Amino acid sequence: MGTSVRITPLCGVFNDNPLSYLVSIDGFNLLIDCGWNDHFDPSLLQPLSRVASTVDAVLLSYPDTMHLGALPYAMKQFGLSAPVYATEPVYRLGLLTMYDHYLSRKQVSEFDLFTLDDIDAAFQNVTRLTYSQNFHLSEKGEGIVIAPHVSGHLLGGTVWKITKDGEDVIYAVDFNHRKERHLNGTALESFVRPAVLITDAYNALNNQPPRRQRDHEFLEAITKTLRGDGKVLLPVDTAGRVLELILILEQHWAQHHLSYPIFFLTYVSSSTIDYVKSFLEWMNDSIAKSFEHTRDNAFLLRHVTLLISKTELEKVPEGPKIVLASMASLEAGFSHDIFAEWATDHKNLVLFTERGQYATLARMLQADPPPKAVKITLSKRVPLVGEELAAYEEEQNRKKEEALKASQIKEEEVKVAHVSDPNMGDPMAIDSRETHASDAGGTIIGGHKDILIDGFVSPLTSVAPMFPFFDNSAAWDDFGEVINPDDYMMNEENMELSLQGGGDLNGKLDEGSASLMLDTTPSKVVSTESTIQVKCSLIYKDFEGRSDGRSIKSILSHVAPLKLVLVHGSAEATEHLKQHCSKHVCPHVYAPQIGETIDVTSDVFAYKVQLSENLMSNVLFKKLGDYEIAWVDAEVGKTEGGQLSLLPPSTPAPSHKSVLVGDIKMSDFKQFLASKGIQAEFSGGALRCGEYVTLRKVADPTQKSGVAGSQQIVIEGPLSEEYYKIRDFLYSQFYLL
Repeated sequence: MGTSVRITPLCGVFNDNPLSYLVSIDGFNLLIDCGWNDHFDPSLLQPLSRVASTVDAVLLSYPDTMHLGALPYAMKQFGLSAPVYATEPVYRLGLLTMYDHYLSRKQVSEFDLFTLDDIDAAFQNVTRLTYSQNFHLSEKGEGIVIAPHVSGHLLGGTVWKITKDGEDVIYAVDFNHRKERHLNGTALESFVRPAVLITDAYNALNNQPPRRQRDHEFLEAITKTLRGDGKVLLPVDTAGRVLELILILEQHWAQHHLSYPIFFLTYVSSSTIDYVKSFLEWMNDSIAKSFEHTRDNAFLLRHVTLLISKTELEKVPEGPKIVLASMASLEAGFSHDIFAEWATDHKNLVLFTERGQYATLARMLQADPPPKAVKITLSKRVPLVGEELAAYEEEQNRKKEEALKASQIKEEEVKVAHVSDPNMGDPMAIDSRETHASDAGGTIIGGHKDILIDGFVSPLTSVAPMFPFFDNSAAWDDFGEVINPDDYMMNEENMELSLQGGGDLNGKLDEGSASLMLDTTPSKVVSTESTIQVKCSLIYKDFEGRSDGRSIKSILSHVAPLKLVLVHGSAEATEHLKQHCSKHVCPHVYAPQIGETIDVTSDVFAYKVQLSENLMSNVLFKKLGDYEIAWVDAEVGKTEGGQLSLLPPSTPAPSHKSVLVGDIKMSDFKQFLASKGIQAEFSGGALRCGEYVTLRKVADPTQKSGVAGSQQIVIEGPLSEEYYKIRDFLYSQFYLL
């Protein structure tokens, strides 16, 4: 039987909840995504809590809370300790996203589900991979290869390809086939006939307008509000789809020479843009090429101002302006407070660019018709004063005294243990039996080895009876002084100093955010409930960056997986896509419930065989791109150890028909013919070559109808010198075996 594959949804099926799925491959448990919503509701994580200790590896797809928001909490509370894999942008921007959410919550509540230290600990050991990089897992995961591929939804977003024994498991959710201003389209269409495809039904019932129409309506609504002396609020995520919106506004402002101010307001806005500037190789081809030729960085913003506090925004003169503020759900963050202030003015506009999460203020306002009034809670953190401050300081002093007493008691216990130990002699006594200091007798003090004299060995619990001598002589090799990496490790104290200096581990956390993180001023949260009359305009434009229903169906038909698993989407959308795929994609379509384990093991029998040395010595390989290929005639036998092996045939192998390996694009072949002096043009889906010869690609008749497979190139025309010449050119584009 083939590789064993079992899938268990932990969150995010038959609804719009966060995404988290357990995929077990031959007993190796992969947790793919570890999402949480903006409510940070612990009840959603109960299925994860039951399996967290069994997880062997974690794969992260996107840098937003819906895909990685629960990672710090799971590592702190559930004992999740598996290695984590992600692309560099998902790691960096995901870290900033969690910082922004924590600071937003901490400013309006006594948030204690996780801390900044928990966030750092969760992201500290993430292994960063590049697109198409094959990473071989080890130990229990021996034989499993994981590789991230372009998803097209968010910067660094990933379609995961997991391979074992030649069978592929593809995880592709929230992908986008469209090329955008800063991202290429998904690479999902490059996969054909994987053993298992896990994808979502989130957009299965939605169809999108043309991009040009959408962009025009988006910009028209904004400029109309600004010209009417109104303000525009765009609730956005921290470091995801907001990047596309920033580029749209930047380009439009530059083309039309507009002067209305634009502000990007999050707790980590400066750090976000600094990182994004260095991720050009992860963006679309036009941005990368533009930087190569002109050194023009698309995210060198000229019209968008970065802010990290609402105080900075309040200093801006009154008048029309645009503010892109986190969070997109309006549950917390700057967007929540700004909405409360601007919603009562009919001249203003709140422009949503993504669907609000379930049971959030954003989802409520996107209802049709929208509410005329909403109840919201306004909270802020204020410093303690007077009696409250005195009581707080008294409590802190009491805790310090208790900690000091506990420390003194511990020291006394150590001294008593030292005095009462009969095996410990006078620490100043010299053992006359030892005449030389040995390495085994040295003690380690502060990372140095104490050089002991005259055979003296100090007890483990004693204080050094003399000033230690440290030998600081450096080790040298042929290239100079040997460097000890431990000398450059940063401890916790130095970490705090680096934050005060304005940087995270790589010095890219802006000073304002760092000071806010390290602010220990005694404070409390003051909350008031109020009813807001919603008089401003409310508009939704789809900038989620996901493929629509029609495109999803087309892509799935092209990929044509052997087995399909549907997750994340409303019950109606999931059932609709399941019915469609059962008829037009593959017969094995699954839509499991939370906690339900489905077995999608391949029905194909797979065997491991060893290629014998006698066989390989006679094989001639030909290079095909990054691979080498060859035709092999062999017999199956067994080695002395009983393992299956391919052996040279005992009788002469029969001749075989020529095999052409490879694939070409008809447009590329058209250019090739032009370089050889043969005129070619497309007509009716075929390539007309010269006067009489026609080439066309057709589906392999041996493939099931409606299922994508290999294609054939048919050459038609009268037998002539031109026919054979074009045929030879066509054959030259392939590898002959």
